Amino acid sequence: MERVKAFIKKEAVLCIAAVLAAVSMFFVPPDGEYPGYIDFRTLCLLFSLMTVVAGFRDAGTFSALSHTLLRRVRSARGVVLCLTLICFFSSMLITNDVALLTFVPLSILLLVEAGLGRLTVLTVTLQTIAANLGSMLTPIGNPQNLYIYSRSGMDIGAFVGILLPYAALSLLLLALSCLFVKREAVTPPTGDMPQRKASTELVSAALFVLSLLSVLRFLEAWITALVTLLVVLIYNRKLLKRVDYCLLLTFVCFFVFIGNMGRIEPIREFLSAFITGREMLTGALLSQIISNVPAAVLLSAFSENWRELLVGVNIGGLGTLIASLASLISYKLYSASENAQPKRFMLVFTGFNAAFFILLIGLWAIQN
Repeated sequence: MERVKAFIKKEAVLCIAAVLAAVSMFFVPPDGEYPGYIDFRTLCLLFSLMTVVAGFRDAGTFSALSHTLLRRVRSARGVVLCLTLICFFSSMLITNDVALLTFVPLSILLLVEAGLGRLTVLTVTLQTIAANLGSMLTPIGNPQNLYIYSRSGMDIGAFVGILLPYAALSLLLLALSCLFVKREAVTPPTGDMPQRKASTELVSAALFVLSLLSVLRFLEAWITALVTLLVVLIYNRKLLKRVDYCLLLTFVCFFVFIGNMGRIEPIREFLSAFITGREMLTGALLSQIISNVPAAVLLSAFSENWRELLVGVNIGGLGTLIASLASLISYKLYSASENAQPKRFMLVFTGFNAAFFILLIGLWAIQN
């Protein structure tokens, strides 16, 4: 029973999605249209990218990069800025949640080693915001982007063009936020440089290229997923254990729920009428309650205003702790650290997120 409770607590979004899918089946019994609900392209791309990132993490690539950068920094402000920017730019390629899973634990250790433990709350908060906002610039930066990019059929140039102003403002705001940190001298990390596995890096890089080709629609996503699976089975099957299958299953459950809702005429007409013309604000606000990934999947069933949906669910990753699942990852990692102050973290996290949320909404209002 304890295991069940622990699973529900850890995978709350999956459990909610599964319940919603099951309830919807009573109104729309399973039939031949169910397979059409599933966006297999998105699932294949997610699987391939998560496997590739697991390979890079196993190779020690990210840890080595972080240590290399921090050895060149000589001030407390520089350390915080460096750790923040690592999450901002890496999330564009390895997704926001993986960036935080990789760099938050490492950052906590490095800050303590450098005598900057007092800056942990601020640093992790800025890293979380950086990962959520940096990831919005690319289709592979986060699951909602990959889903919308796949569904909308827009080209990469149009996609980046929509979100570039928001990413640019986000980068500026993050840099300004680091001014809260004094420019005091620090001692660089003294530990040994993490060992890197060259062969694993090479295999991961090759599979990453295949994934990018699929994202850009030069190669079928199912082919990339199949090749990735076969290569990993032969080379290092342990990497498959690090894939977030719960996230994939969460998408499947939401696909079923939303597909069924779209076939119930009164609900479909009501939601379509309500959402139309309010896509951005609806996406941003709904994300505060159910997080931005399910919000993107839900709203896409009732509107094809992809530009506004894209902006809404990405800005919507700011705000509450559950607005982005990646934020929960940061909170859990920080709370599990020694001398953690969860209440202080929530206060700082909420304050900075609210400020960023308001400023980015303001940019959207100016543009519209």
